[in-house]
Amino acid sequence: MSPKKILVVDDNPVIIKTLSMKLKAKGYEVASALDGAGASASVRTNKPDLILLDISFPPDPANVSGVAWDGFLIIDWIRRIEGVQKIPIIIITGGDPKIYKERSMAAGATAFFHKPINNDELLDVIQKTIGEPAENKS
Repeated sequence: MSPKKILVVDDNPVIIKTLSMKLKAKGYEVASALDGAGASASVRTNKPDLILLDISFPPDPANVSGVAWDGFLIIDWIRRIEGVQKIPIIIITGGDPKIYKERSMAAGATAFFHKPINNDELLDVIQKTIGEPAENKS
């Protein structure tokens, strides 16, 4: 059985690298994206078992439509794509939990974490949500 795949979507490369290292150390396969466009491409190509998603992203200068990507737009987009609608999404954000937690859960998030996160708690929620990385893990 192949390892479980997790997509980390955050505009901060340091957070992506830190989370990726911790997840890989636990046996998960990790893909990453810095913005909504990268997330949408990665969801289609990698078909992750779980998504760790930030809420706030800077404006994309290449986006001429004027619609700014945010975590809620990404969730809405994912929920419309055949074959990936049911991927669990865990929100990880530095945004105000009073504003974002309820909205995140209403949008279909599995869990909500406020940065800085407790990695042990996050790993526990990931394991409970999608299981161990692979059957043959050491």
